[in-house]
Amino acid sequence: MPQRFTYGSHPEQFGELTLPPGGQPVRGTVVIIHGGYWRSTYSLELGRPLAADLAGRGWAAMNLEYRRAGNGGGWPQTFADIGAGIDALAALPEPGGTGLSGPVIALGHSAGGQLAVWAAGRQAPRVALDAVVSQSGVLDLRRAHELGLSSGAVENFLGAGSEEDPERWQAADPVRSVPVPVPVFALHGKEDATVPLELAESYVRAAHAAGGSAELRLIPGDHFEMITPGTAGWEEVLRALDDAAEANPG
Repeated sequence: MPQRFTYGSHPEQFGELTLPPGGQPVRGTVVIIHGGYWRSTYSLELGRPLAADLAGRGWAAMNLEYRRAGNGGGWPQTFADIGAGIDALAALPEPGGTGLSGPVIALGHSAGGQLAVWAAGRQAPRVALDAVVSQSGVLDLRRAHELGLSSGAVENFLGAGSEEDPERWQAADPVRSVPVPVPVFALHGKEDATVPLELAESYVRAAHAAGGSAELRLIPGDHFEMITPGTAGWEEVLRALDDAAEANPG
């Protein structure tokens, strides 16, 4: 069963930790950051099936909730929550003496992919990430805004236009914050009609140009197959997590 923990006083500052059954040692920790274009309509319920599947495969799964646009989130609250939520790993108890050893990998879907890559570049984190697996992440905020994705979701999230506060956009945008110090696996569904492939392509190009480690992988399915255990798309996510753990074992 998931174990709920809090990392702040706001009702949205919590997460759920699911450990492998039987007290078996964990192979590493996956921090699940759900998507939903940063809007409060969507919650960590999107990550619960992923957490259950990952725990059954030997991972400790931290399914993270955070303040979002519409319930106290946006700039800078959402970013503070992601950092604090990940850092909470350092203070969590270790039930059954399992020990949360091994790599810490952020797994972010859609808007969660943007937050996962941002988290990899944080300064002086208490818990550093060892890799990121982005699932059709919104990795180029300026281009996403130009395309009008989800009725202006980026500006709604950041609370200001790019001309009004360019420094805010610069700090939040993965494609303009390269390189991050860990490998980034940018997965994108071949049939994804929700987040354009070009956002992942532009991020990977920028990361390579800056000397970073980033890999684009086209995987089966649409925007949601990759968060649906049992599908071919989810199998590719599992493969990417294995590769991420091997690339940086923690």
